[in-house]
Order: sequence, then structure tokens, then C-alpha cells
Amino acid sequence: MIEPVNQFEGRKRDHIALALKEENEALGRAGFDTLDLLHEALPDINFSEINIECSILEMAQPAPFLISSMTAGHTDSTKINSRLAVASSEKGWLMGVGSQRRELFDATARQEWLNVRKSAPKVKLLGNLGLSQVIQTSTDKIKELADSIEAVAMIIHLNPLQECLQTEGTPQFAGGLKRISELVRDLQIPVVIKETGCGFSESTLNRLKETGVAAVDVSGFGGTHWGRIEGQRSLSASMHSLAAAAFSDWGVTTVQSLLNAQNVNPNFEVWASGGVRSGVDAAKAIALGANCVGFAKPLLQAALDGEGALVDKMSAFEYELKVSLFCTGCKNLSELKNKKVWAWRQKTTT
Repeated sequence: MIEPVNQFEGRKRDHIALALKEENEALGRAGFDTLDLLHEALPDINFSEINIECSILEMAQPAPFLISSMTAGHTDSTKINSRLAVASSEKGWLMGVGSQRRELFDATARQEWLNVRKSAPKVKLLGNLGLSQVIQTSTDKIKELADSIEAVAMIIHLNPLQECLQTEGTPQFAGGLKRISELVRDLQIPVVIKETGCGFSESTLNRLKETGVAAVDVSGFGGTHWGRIEGQRSLSASMHSLAAAAFSDWGVTTVQSLLNAQNVNPNFEVWASGGVRSGVDAAKAIALGANCVGFAKPLLQAALDGEGALVDKMSAFEYELKVSLFCTGCKNLSELKNKKVWAWRQKTTT
């Protein structure tokens, strides 16, 4: 069924407005405050030696950071995405685009990405489509979506809770694992699997090992919670609204999702997002095995303030990561991952 364009645009504008509200975040619940990086008072290095360069999807990157997928397909999104793309290109970060779902039923939607490309011709973009749409869409069509933005990889996002709580949702996931495997085999660019704020269990991560995906972004509970957002979009006291309240704390935290990924000995890159609010949070995620760390809400807020504010925020995250390395005695990201420079925070008693 083709969704009316005005309904689609209205939903996407609602998402942006509601994502900026604090009550739709699971504040302090990502798990980063349950562990500490171990301070090294006598690091045998100079700060100038700190190196945060890395490899992501076999691409050399200046930092292990990603602008996470946020929005697309409405009248305000081109300006936001162009700002994000320009800053991403300047800093050398990867950028996930918002859902390309509208391109499945509206040929004019591609113009948004042509405008973004014009603003930032060298930016490395990752395409994005939800699993319920992937199941119903041919591989050739998904290739078209990837080609339309010159994508270096394709994100398939998993959002079963959101689809259930969204009035216009499509919670149709049967055959999803098989479809992911087919896409990995036939798409010819890396496939990245991403949750949307509810994280991953060990069981699901083990199943994904069978597919050959290049990376899994755990996108755990602790940041923007789409169940809460859809609850606010629903009519008060409606079934969807009441259910959203019941599921407002649903999900596997980002930290627990990273630990789950460690436990399955993954054959894919592990990425972290969901409640990452500083370079210190990012350092903790990397210490727990993350190869790439994604930011969404903090960068959306900065983008709305202008390109300068956005680049400053991204530079701050890089600097905070470097300070975290220096103050744990690590020269590079490999040492941060392998030296076990973190410990669970001790609870204080009063």
C-alpha cells in the first residue's frame, strides 16, 4: 500500500520535533554511567602522539565516528541533511542518511540527495531502509536507492517496537533474516544492520552471524526512544498511546548490547550508538569493543544552530576521545580496546 505523501511528511516532521524533547530520551540509561575508564596519572606518552585514526568497513577514517541516520523525505530535511553532510565531509566522518522509504513510491524524493551531494560531493554516505520495506522490495530497487546517493554501504534498520506502536506502522518481519542474507550476497556494497534504540540480545546477534553482514550497530536503549515518540504521536488514551507507556523502558541498553556482542565472538564489525552523549561515552564504547560510534540527537541539535556549531560539536567529541586515550595511557584505539582500561563503577553507600 502506497502511503500518501502528506501523511509521510507529517510523520517525519513529528519525529524531528519529538526527538528533540527530553522526555523522549531514556536519559542516563545507556549504561555508560555503570563503568569508569581507569585514570592513568603517569601516561608514558605525549598528547600529540594520540592517534584516533581507524578502519571502518575497510575504509581508512580519521576518527571512529558516524553521524547516525536521522531524517529524510520532508520539507525540512534537505537543509538539515545538507548541513550534516557538509560537516561530515569536513571532518571525514561517515554519515548515515535518513530512511529512503519515500523513494520507493515518490520518484521526486531522490532530489533531496542530489542537493545533499551538491553540497558535499566527497561525503561518505550510507543508505538506509527499514527491514519491513526490504522484505517487500527487490534487490535491484534497493541497489537503485544505494546508487542514488552513491552509498558506500547500506544500513538496514530494525524497529519492531516502533512499527507496533506507530499508527501507520508495518510490523511485518517474517522472512527478514533470509532477506538480509540475500541482500548481503547480491547488493555488492557492505550491509550494516542497525537497531533504532532497543539494542540486541546475544541470540539475535548470533543469528546475524549467519548472514555475512559487514557490521551491526547495536543502537541500544539509553538515547532517543522511538516507542515514546510514537506514543506522543498517537491520540491520548488510544491503544497505541497506552501501549507506548507500557513499553517506555523497553530495550537492551547500549552497554549490555556491546557486552552481548563480545560474548558471541562476532564475525562483523560492532558499532555503538544509543545514548552516546560525549567523547568519553564513545571511549567507553570502544573499550567495550565498538569499532565505530554513532551520534544522533546531539548533532541534530547542533545542526539546527548552524554549520559552525555542528563542526564545533564534532570537534569536541574528537577532543574528548583523545583526552580519554591520553588519561588511560593509550596511544591509539587498538590499545583502548585491548588494554582493559575500564572497570565497573563501585556503588557508594551512605
